[in-house]
Amino acid sequence: MDSTTIINGEKTMEINIGITEEHRKKIAGGLSRLLADSYMVYLKTHNYHWNVTGKLFHPLHEMFEEQYTELAEAIDVIAERIRALGFRAPGSFREFAELTSIEEDTDMPKALDMVEQLAKDNEIILQTARETIPACDEAGDEASLDLLTQRLHIHSKTAWMLRSHLEE
Repeated sequence: MDSTTIINGEKTMEINIGITEEHRKKIAGGLSRLLADSYMVYLKTHNYHWNVTGKLFHPLHEMFEEQYTELAEAIDVIAERIRALGFRAPGSFREFAELTSIEEDTDMPKALDMVEQLAKDNEIILQTARETIPACDEAGDEASLDLLTQRLHIHSKTAWMLRSHLEE
């Protein structure tokens, strides 16, 4: 049995990982939105790391660095999972802008406004991740479900830590 197909004149191996193409496409779409949201928060967090000022400079500068470093690793894992499902991972600013629910910040907010915005953005990522879980459950895609569960844990903790800075 031949397990290859011709797409755009090129030979490709068919994907047979126990998940239908329809399910893989739906999951990859959700992960693409998660990737775009994560990338936009990475970019915003890195921006805030560079530009935070005031009395809280040092602890926020360090916390933002920890957060964007973790996001950089997560972005790679999410993109690789999309590829493992057999789809192209979005990778341009235009694609991310079309897919994301995160608003870009080109202003120079005060330190605690940065913290508040990142808390809200991490909560948006949580919502995006949760939207993809039903498709993973339905398809029996434990690998994507595990990735989403890890993201839920990390972004829940990050949002909590950021919100804690806002308490009086």
